[in-house]
Amino acid sequence: MNRGVTFQTAPLTPAVKWLLIINVAIWFVFQVIMEGFLRVPFTSIFGLFPGKVLFDFQIWQLGTYMFLHSMQVTHILFNMLMLWFFGAELEQRWGSKFFLVYYFVSGIGAAILYCLGVWIYALTTGSQTGLIVPVVGASGAVFGLLLAQGLIFGERIVYFFMLFPMKTKFFVALMGLVQLASLMTSSVSGGEVAYLAHLGGIVSGFICLKTKGWLDRNDLRKKAKNKGRNLRLVVNNEKNDKNDRPPKYWN
Repeated sequence: MNRGVTFQTAPLTPAVKWLLIINVAIWFVFQVIMEGFLRVPFTSIFGLFPGKVLFDFQIWQLGTYMFLHSMQVTHILFNMLMLWFFGAELEQRWGSKFFLVYYFVSGIGAAILYCLGVWIYALTTGSQTGLIVPVVGASGAVFGLLLAQGLIFGERIVYFFMLFPMKTKFFVALMGLVQLASLMTSSVSGGEVAYLAHLGGIVSGFICLKTKGWLDRNDLRKKAKNKGRNLRLVVNNEKNDKNDRPPKYWN
């Protein structure tokens, strides 16, 4: 498959499968049934409220918001499809352990940057709206996965709107610019869409990948250095001197 959107043939890898199951189960059981019909205030406890995180120290919301979605079916459907399309191939490449680390770093990092951005906006403008409006959804983590696709599979051809062929790295850059432009033409809270959280996922994912690259290079240098210390070059091994002294070595 040299051309076309190959995400459509992505397998259902273990971590991605369980993330899909958990997200859908939480949405249907706790939000649709318990909150929608039984009026249990589930989102008010586990959604991301920047004000509650910053001032009431409800820091669990930095992670739990990723598993909640709005009551619109299209919201969770789109996020889960993107998680599958972008995440499965990355999990195959990285393994489940680092994939989950990257996913949560992107999602939690997006929440942290969003809270900081909303707080700064509130301080400079006096608007408190962003501090009390909840944010839900896996979009921050999904945009982190999108960034990784662009960096790792950047030369692959995808079709924008299923019509216009472009390299994945350009598609990812375009999506990032769209989020930035949308943020600049709206408030920091982004109305119904938290564009700042999307950008936060991209930034967090980039920092995570750069950190992993630095750690991997550092680990390789240490291994090479240790291996070099244990190397010994044997000289004069075939012909000893007159006193039958043992072979000489270079360490």
